[in-house]
Amino acid sequence: MTGVASAGPRPSAASAIDQAAAMSPGRRKSALVIVAGAFMMDLIDLTIVNVALPSIQRDLGAGPAAMQWMVAGYAVAFAVLLITGGRLGDTHGYRRLFMVGVAGFTVTSLLCGAAASPVLLVLARLAQGAAAALMLPQVMSLIQVMYPPAERIGALAIFGVLGGLAAVLGPILGGLLIEADLFGLGWRPIFLINGPLGVAGLIGAWRVLPPGRSSRASGVDVLGTLLIAATLLAVILPLMQGREAGWPWWCLASLAVAPLLGLLFVRHVRRRSTTGTALVDPGLFANRGFTVGVCISLCFQAVTAGLLFILTLTLQYGLGCSPLETALVHVPYAVGASVAIGVVARRVLPRIGLRLIGIGVVIMFAGLVVLFALISAQAPLVAIGGALLVTGTGMGLTGGPLGPVTLSDVDVAHAGAASGTMKAVQQLGAASGAALIGSLYFALARDLDPDHARRSFLATLPLVAGLLLVVGGMVTRLPKDLRVFSKT
Repeated sequence: MTGVASAGPRPSAASAIDQAAAMSPGRRKSALVIVAGAFMMDLIDLTIVNVALPSIQRDLGAGPAAMQWMVAGYAVAFAVLLITGGRLGDTHGYRRLFMVGVAGFTVTSLLCGAAASPVLLVLARLAQGAAAALMLPQVMSLIQVMYPPAERIGALAIFGVLGGLAAVLGPILGGLLIEADLFGLGWRPIFLINGPLGVAGLIGAWRVLPPGRSSRASGVDVLGTLLIAATLLAVILPLMQGREAGWPWWCLASLAVAPLLGLLFVRHVRRRSTTGTALVDPGLFANRGFTVGVCISLCFQAVTAGLLFILTLTLQYGLGCSPLETALVHVPYAVGASVAIGVVARRVLPRIGLRLIGIGVVIMFAGLVVLFALISAQAPLVAIGGALLVTGTGMGLTGGPLGPVTLSDVDVAHAGAASGTMKAVQQLGAASGAALIGSLYFALARDLDPDHARRSFLATLPLVAGLLLVVGGMVTRLPKDLRVFSKT
């Protein structure tokens, strides 16, 4: 295999590492651009939808539950299939699964943009999340394969920058596309734009990504995937559908069955762990830092996702903001979070340890208090943006260190399983936030008229703040002697 000019090398029996070793520097850079583009496409799609929800609701007549599913459904499908997607890449080849994921993401994005009803859009969003779960694990796997350890840190740092950039660009791009009303399509271009991007990604992936698979691939835990999916559905479905359905018997039955399904899942992974093919390695949870860190991440993601969900609705329904104005108000939050994660947390964490996370919780809590007062007074958007800058900064100081802290003392042999599990838990937290916090918001907002939308936000925000305090309490349970705090 010789350089960038080679068009789509044919798969062989060689492992992906062997294939990647023959890549020229130019081809490796081209491959990085391809996988980074897919990474950005997914992150922008996560953040772009919130801004469009009121427009979608008016156009399709979507009810509150459908609006929640449009956000939470993607995250649930992504979380359930994330680890399985990584395993499929190991067994069937990273490039192959990446291309399957990109193709699926492209098709489902077009289905989202063409949806003629809320049900069709929700189903397309679920399928889009499943496609992302096939695509995204291959991005990190390919970075591991293509770059030696000394160069890998620099490549991964690029993804940290792109993550912050996507958080800013997603809402702005959504606001601009909706305001532009291209070809009279309204909100639909926020999904349709993925069509040409996906086609370009597929062509580029075939030309430059290395073929091959892992030389130590493990099996796929189908039953474990089905059990965790059933458990999550048993919890989230009644939370989001119960109010509109009048809390029928099946809602209570579903919530009652959920713990039993969860117990079956735990027993299954314990049995299957002896073969090394369990969906989740139960041995990871013998590590106190990992266990507590995962619990914090679950709760914290519920806080952040729930807050942004109800804030977007309140700005448009309660304060009469346009989609573009709503997007611009979110920019200070994203900037504060990006700077706190990318600059402050990385430098300060080794010096002051867990106190940094505690400081982040305090700053974010203060931002929520100020935001409560400003929304109550219907203050100017500039002032609300200032409160969101404080809130985002606290979010970054809290969330930024959670990854390094949680994974700090995990054996390097289990690093992949641990990071995949943590990523899945974060997505579950985001889905839970949209389900729990969103359900309370809609229960109080009635017809989403301006007065009720504002009152609902003010009544729901204490739940967000309370969950944040729970995060602060759990931080005190983290071990104080984690390796991430060591200066050696």
